[in-house]
Amino acid sequence: MWASDHQTCTSSIYGPSSSSSSNSFSEETSFLYSHRPSLPPSAAPPSSPPLRHHCVATVKGRNSYTSALVLAGEHLFTGSSDSQIRRNDPSSLHDHERLVDETAVVAGEGAVKALVASSSDKLISAHQDHKIRVWRVDHTVSNQQRITHLATLPTLSDRAIKLLLPKNHVQVRRHKKCTWIHHVDAVSALALSTDQSLLYSVSWDRTLKIWRTTDFKCLESVANAHDDAINAVAVSADGRVYTGSSDRKIKVWKQKPGEKTHSLDAILVKHTAGINTLAISTDGMVLYSGASDRLIRAWTTNAGGGRMEAAAALRGHTKSILCLATVADMVCSGSADKTVRIWRGIGKSYSCLAILEGHKGPIKCITVAFDHTSNPSNSLLYSSSLDCDIKVWKICLSR
Repeated sequence: MWASDHQTCTSSIYGPSSSSSSNSFSEETSFLYSHRPSLPPSAAPPSSPPLRHHCVATVKGRNSYTSALVLAGEHLFTGSSDSQIRRNDPSSLHDHERLVDETAVVAGEGAVKALVASSSDKLISAHQDHKIRVWRVDHTVSNQQRITHLATLPTLSDRAIKLLLPKNHVQVRRHKKCTWIHHVDAVSALALSTDQSLLYSVSWDRTLKIWRTTDFKCLESVANAHDDAINAVAVSADGRVYTGSSDRKIKVWKQKPGEKTHSLDAILVKHTAGINTLAISTDGMVLYSGASDRLIRAWTTNAGGGRMEAAAALRGHTKSILCLATVADMVCSGSADKTVRIWRGIGKSYSCLAILEGHKGPIKCITVAFDHTSNPSNSLLYSSSLDCDIKVWKICLSR
């Protein structure tokens, strides 16, 4: 249930200081660098505005942690480590009321690894059991919402067609074959194209798959896209697809004019440990990557308009970066060090505007959006942790 949490999370102001995202996650990976000294913190641009924040509410944990978060309209959808997808209505948070409008469904076996929402009232979930599931969110007479299962990917019709032809079968283990449309390990991340006509999925099986959202047919599968598990995927407005892997690489995929398949366009190498999360800035100009080397890197296209290059390294977290989210000109990061940091960039310089503290475990996922109930420059950030709690933070940026 939602409850106000003013004692644990007090208002703070973090102004400029000259000294100052998943995910293939395991506790061993996340705490890999905990014994090392902290990296030098990112310097703050002199004109960074102050930021005020406070914790609006806390959803007290059940027996499982929240492994995926997505905002869709006025509702927050969560996926958990115990296979459940829940719909929460956070509109009462401003009055500190308890949440009474909640829907939950059990989805498959194992953890829900990722959630994405489309504008057509569809919710798409990725799962530990190698499946992708599609849900319809319906309004009922009581003004609540019901989550209805529509399809499991690959769909039955797609499987039946592919099964008939031997050329569609690929070797997945020494003594096992299946059709190329199947993921054969946990589906770790999802992304939709800008026009929402395509769904991209990545998996610990090292494949990237592309699905058509009108009928959820699998159009393409890039086998051995990486040398290790793929943990993150992001898609830019120009159609470039970015994948991040435990092999420490980000790969850029592009569908060239006149071609039906994606081909490798570039490999971005700077991180010294596995990449856990990717995010694209709201203006589409910057790609952010978070890794187990405790760094967030900002990637931009070089002056010639060609290849991408590492423009900045955001330092401050003391353990692995597990999740990232962007809003306005800010990027938010969650870490195994139990904190959320909010960053703002001016040119190639980034400052840490705030450190959100209060969770008792690693931050598993975050999502953030403008707070339409108050000042249009304010945002609400939702963070979930392995402590099984979800916290809701109000972010107020002075301009």
